[in-house]
Parts: sequence; structure tokens; C-alpha cells
Amino acid sequence: MRELLDAVASGEVSPAEAEARLAGYATTDAGRFDAAREQRRGVPEAVYAEGKTAEEVVDMLLAALETTGRGIATRVSDEQVAAVREALDDAGLDADVRWHERSDVLVIHGPEYEPPDVDATVRVVTGGTVDRGPAGEARAIAVEMGATVEMVEDVGVAGIVRLLDRLDELREADVLVVAAGREGALPTVVAGLVDTPVIGLPTASGYGHGGDGEAALAGMLQSCTVLSTVNVDAGFVAGAQAGLIARAIDDNT
Repeated sequence: MRELLDAVASGEVSPAEAEARLAGYATTDAGRFDAAREQRRGVPEAVYAEGKTAEEVVDMLLAALETTGRGIATRVSDEQVAAVREALDDAGLDADVRWHERSDVLVIHGPEYEPPDVDATVRVVTGGTVDRGPAGEARAIAVEMGATVEMVEDVGVAGIVRLLDRLDELREADVLVVAAGREGALPTVVAGLVDTPVIGLPTASGYGHGGDGEAALAGMLQSCTVLSTVNVDAGFVAGAQAGLIARAIDDNT
């Protein structure tokens, strides 16, 4: 405790970082950032940007950088991204900013941040182009958890030969995230063809009865093959689950 107080007094440790070490979180005007989540849970904390002002997103991400060396935000708007970039420039922070525009994910690494390295492969599979947003969110989170992540795109069951052509790649993965909309059949089919864990990611594509991901979610929940299913468009959750499985595999090899 005394060493930490001395470090704060000397300017080596900021008050926010000290609070994070003691309480597990950092307090900002926008709320409290859970700086200890990755150590406690194995899943990085992320700022859910939708519904927040640009200033609030900036406050939370700066707290993330200060306390963990990395900031992640999901469902980020162009306006919020611009505000974050401006704030980093104003603060003179030499940060690596990665804006995954299609999936609305913003990732920032501080200059001294050392990413985790997990010896396991996650493959993220999409039924069609419309699934790329949620699938990209899953990919970004699994990457931030240290897994090697590869995409297998546009293999929907309407042209199942596209899936069969990539089957060897799917079987080589340690864990699969399979994103699909409409009736959500793709994860069920994939799970019947591989011996790796499959996480179904229903996406809000389709129309009419059961549209907006409802039919896809119901289909995956009723799957006759064994798979796990997350909520509609819940790419963060799917990627985090895949990352946890990848980490467990790495720990046991």
C-alpha cells in the first residue's frame, strides 16, 4: 500500500491506475471502468458505445488505456471514433488505433501494451455477406484474447457445396463461431460435421415472420446437433466464449 501511495505521489502511477489496483475499477464522469475484468474473468472489458455520447466514450476509453494499456469499444459510431482520435491526439498519446468499421468495433493499444498469445485457432464462419458485422465483432474479441482467428465466409446452406469445399479447414480449428441469419441452419449443419466446439451466432437478417434474427435464434436453440448459442447479433459474447475455450485448450496442451 505504502509503495503504491509513494508511486502516486511521485507521479509514477496515476490516481486512476491506483484506484484500479485497489478497487478493481476506475471512476470517470461517464461511469466506472472494470479494469480487473480480464484478470478476474479472462475476458477483456469493453465499452458499449451505443447510447453513450462521444465524450462519455472518450472518458471510458482513456480510463481503459490508463489502467490496462488497452481500450475496446463496441457498437461505435463514426462520430465517436472521430472524438476518440481527436482526444488521443490532444493528449499526445502514441496509441495504435484499429477501427473495424464493418463490425463497429474500436480497439486501441497503448505503446507498452503486450497482447496475450494463445496457442489455439478460432475460425469464424459466415453464411453470407450480411453476417459480417456480428461475425467481425466476434473475430475482434477473440483476437484480443490472444487466439489465432481466421475467417471462412459465405458458406451458407442454400449452396451447401460452398460449405463442403471448406470442411477440412473447419475441422482443423480448435473452436468455431458460426454466424447465420434467416432460419439459422448453418451452425446446426456445421456442428454435425465437425468434432470441435461450435458457437452459433444468430444474426438479424431475414424478413417477415421470424425476421430480425428470431427464427435463426429459435433454430439454433432447437438444434438436433450439439452446439452453444448466443443472443441475436451478440458477436462480443460469441468471440469471448471462443476465446475462453481457446485459452482452456492452450492451458491443457
